[in-house]
Amino acid sequence: MPILTSLLAGLVFGLGLILSGMADPAKVLGFLDLAGPWDPSLALVMVGAIAVGLIAFALVKRRDTTLLGLAFKLPTASHIDGRLVGGSLMFGAGWGLAGFCPGPALVALGMGEIKAVVFVAAMLAGMGVFELLERR
Repeated sequence: MPILTSLLAGLVFGLGLILSGMADPAKVLGFLDLAGPWDPSLALVMVGAIAVGLIAFALVKRRDTTLLGLAFKLPTASHIDGRLVGGSLMFGAGWGLAGFCPGPALVALGMGEIKAVVFVAAMLAGMGVFELLERR
């Protein structure tokens, strides 16, 4: 059952990205380009996502288990270190250069977007390099 609910959540997320236009890198780059014709629609999508997240986390704090009876696995780390800042900077730079972050890139890949193929390949390579370095 958890796999089915994960699939359903992924489908809803992907559909939301398609309907909001966030799977289109030009839309994202239009938001990030403050010097050109700025597109605020990404900010509206983010505000909506934050609102849903705030409600969801408020509900989660009142429960011990998920609706499926599984234990919640919420993050416990609360400190900011160089690895977090460096990773955030790399994520932001990649997002700004490509117009993709991982979720929308996978949706665009499923839509047959050629730029997404390159981005996802680079993302997987970066994940592999990280794993190799972490094992040392």
